Order: sequence, then structure tokens, then C-alpha cells
Amino acid sequence: MGDGWLAARGHPQRGLAVYVHLAKAGFRRQSQYKLAMFAGLFTNCVFGFVRAAVLIAAVRSAGEFGGYTEGSVAAYVWISQGLLGATQFMGPPLELVERVKNGDIAIDFLRPVDVQFAYLAADLGRAVCTFGPRVVPSVLVGMLTFGLTMPTTPAALALGTASVVLAVIISFLCLFAVTLIGFWVVETRGLRVLYQTCGTFLAGLFVPVHMFPDWLHAIAHATPFPSILQSPVDILSGRVGGSGAVAVVVVQLFWVLVIGVLGRVLLAAGRHRLEVQGG
Repeated sequence: MGDGWLAARGHPQRGLAVYVHLAKAGFRRQSQYKLAMFAGLFTNCVFGFVRAAVLIAAVRSAGEFGGYTEGSVAAYVWISQGLLGATQFMGPPLELVERVKNGDIAIDFLRPVDVQFAYLAADLGRAVCTFGPRVVPSVLVGMLTFGLTMPTTPAALALGTASVVLAVIISFLCLFAVTLIGFWVVETRGLRVLYQTCGTFLAGLFVPVHMFPDWLHAIAHATPFPSILQSPVDILSGRVGGSGAVAVVVVQLFWVLVIGVLGRVLLAAGRHRLEVQGG
């Protein structure tokens, strides 16, 4: 992200244009990892076939499983596989982790951009770059091999797109907050692994949240994790629509606000800690 920071600092305009510039820098940076993205696509497809085969077999044997039909459960599998690259559940950028760990983030505080918004803009650019080589091909593979139940109306597609954008934002904000704990602990690797393990499960990656027992379903929805994966999948697969889809997006907006504020509180506290330690 260093090149993006430097370019944004020298940018003649301020405000939104700076963050657009950082988003473009994030897109360009991610586009350099073509081989890694195609490897991710291959992995997505392998696990997609395994997950789809298991869940479709469960639906066929039960007639209807957790409210899913063969088409909707196949859509759940392939859309969730495709969104993995965009939502980046595997962890925050190592550059950000290291900058917090060694104190270099203090330099970011001196730059004429908001630290949280700047990293968010770059991450949105990164996420957009993954749609061509990972998200769209994963869904197409599912459509060609299993047949997916997908919404066809413009309103449903618009809500689905908005839900995906909010999911990416929530995912980043959660990872950003976890990373900022590095202001107070020496190593955050264990916390990041715990986040990844619990987050992917509660988000509905392995099985849909709707199939959880009532007590686990309640726990999952008390966290932002379903809004990162299950929510956009529900809208794009047509499981929820109309007012139900709007309600899902409203819940996602709620988590954007809550986790965003949490990140800003941690950022301010971490900055104060750096200033105190610095003399």
C-alpha cells in the first residue's frame, strides 16, 4: 500500500477523490497477484464440488433440508466460495499487522488522510479486483455444473450487490479492529487464527447459519459474522427477497456502524499509547 499512500499524499485534491485514488491503488496492487488469484479459484472450485455434493445429497435424501432446495443450496455453496476472496476471511494485510506491531503506523497518523478510511478504500479496491478472476468464475462453474437458483429482477440484483459491498466493508472493519489489538499485545497471530476459525464457522461457510440449532443460531446472529457471508448469499441466492432482503441490508448497515466505531475507538486509544510511549 506504500505506493498508494505516496500517490494520495501528492494528489492535488482532497476528500473523496483521495480515497478513490487509494482504491485504485489497491486494485492495481491486487491485480499483480494473478497466479495467486487463479490458484484461489482452483481451490474454490475443488472445495465447491465437495461441499455441493454433500449438501445436495442431504437435500435429496430429506426432500428439503433447512429450507433449502437443490438449486438454492447449490447457489449457497458456489456464491459463498466465490465471495471468500473478496471478503478476505484469511486475515488482514500482513503489512498492516507489521506496521502496528513495530510502530510504523505512527507515520500513517501524520499523513493527510484518515487511517481507517484509507486502508478501507485500498481494501475495497482489492476486493473489486477479485471479482473477475475468482467471484464470477466460481459462480459460472456452479451454474454450468449444478444449476443455481438466482434472482433475476433488477431490485434483487441491486440489493445483492449492495449486500456484497457491505459484507466486504464489515469484513475489513472486523479485521482492522483485530489488528489494532497489536497496540497492546506483542503478537496477534493467535487472535487472528481464532478470528478466522470462529468467524468462518459463524458466518456460514461450512454449513448455512439457517441449519444451526436454535442456541447456536442465536449466538451467530449476535455477531457480525453472518453479515459477512450468509447475508449476501441469502439475497443473491433468492432465499430472501423484498422486505426481507431490505431488512438483511439494514442489519449489515448496523454492523458497519458498530464495528466501524469500535475500530475508531481502538485507533484513537492506540495512537494515544504510541504518543505516550514516544515521550
